[in-house]
Amino acid sequence: MSRDRRLTPANGRVALSSLAGQVEAERFVEGVTRRISVPVADLCAAPDGPRDRQLLLGAEALILEERGGWTFLQSRADGYTGYVRSDALTDGAEPTHRVTARATHVYPRPDMKSPERLALSMGAMLCAAGTSGNFTETSIGFVPSQHLAPLADRAPDPVAVAEALVGTPYLWGGNSSFGIDCSGLVQIALRACGADCPGDSDLQESAFASLAAPDGPRRGDLLFWKGHVGWIAGPDLLLHANAYHMAVAYEDLDTAIRRITAQGDGPVTSHVRPNTPEAP
Repeated sequence: MSRDRRLTPANGRVALSSLAGQVEAERFVEGVTRRISVPVADLCAAPDGPRDRQLLLGAEALILEERGGWTFLQSRADGYTGYVRSDALTDGAEPTHRVTARATHVYPRPDMKSPERLALSMGAMLCAAGTSGNFTETSIGFVPSQHLAPLADRAPDPVAVAEALVGTPYLWGGNSSFGIDCSGLVQIALRACGADCPGDSDLQESAFASLAAPDGPRRGDLLFWKGHVGWIAGPDLLLHANAYHMAVAYEDLDTAIRRITAQGDGPVTSHVRPNTPEAP
C-alpha cells in the first residue's frame, strides 16, 4: 500500500528510524528537534518546489536531513512532512506564549513608537522573558502583552477565532493572517482551542469522519467538499477561505452550496461536529 507523502518522513535518502523495514532509504535516523525562527516559513513538497503548507514562528519540527540549503523535516504538531529553507530554523528556547491577536508587531524597545522589527501572525509562538509596562519581552524583541496568551490558554470558540481572520487574503497552502486557505483556517482555529487538526482538507475530513453531525447545521460545524472545507458560523452562514472571494469571507450557506456545485466541485461530502477540549 502506498504511503501518503505528506505524512511519511522518508525521501529515499533518509527516513525516520521508526520506518525501518517499512520504507526504503539509504539511512535511518532518529532526527533532532528544532524550531521555526522566522514569522512564516513555507513547507514545500521538494526543495524549491511548490508550497504545501506553512509553519509559523516557534513551531517545532523533527529534522531528518539538511542538504543544499534545505531541511527535510516533519512538523511535530500535525505530522506534515516536507522541506523548509535551513535558515528558517533555530535551536531556540521552548515557547511559552502564543499570538492570539490577528497579527502583532515586534519592537526593539517597549515603546509603540519605536520602529517595528517584525510582523507576526496569529498562532506564532514566543518565549517570554518578562514584562515591561504593556509589553512582553522575548528573545526577538518586545510584543504588546494584550496580543499574547500562555500556551495553556484555550480559546472557547473556534469560529470566533476564524472570524478574527475575515478579510485575510486567500493563499494556497497558507497558514497565517498574511494569507490562508480553507484548511489553514480550520487548523488555526482548532489549534487555538487546544484541539489537534491535520493540515489539508482531505486529511481533516478523514480525521473527523467519526464526528458526523446528528442534526442540521450548527455554529462550529464543518462542511467538506472535495478539496474544500468551511466553518458553519450560523444556521444559514458559511465562513471559509475561498478562491471565489480570494479572502476569508462569509457566504450564505445555500448560495455557497449551489455555487460550489455549479463550478464543478460537487456536493457536500461530509458534515461534522469536531470536539474541542474543555477550557481549564
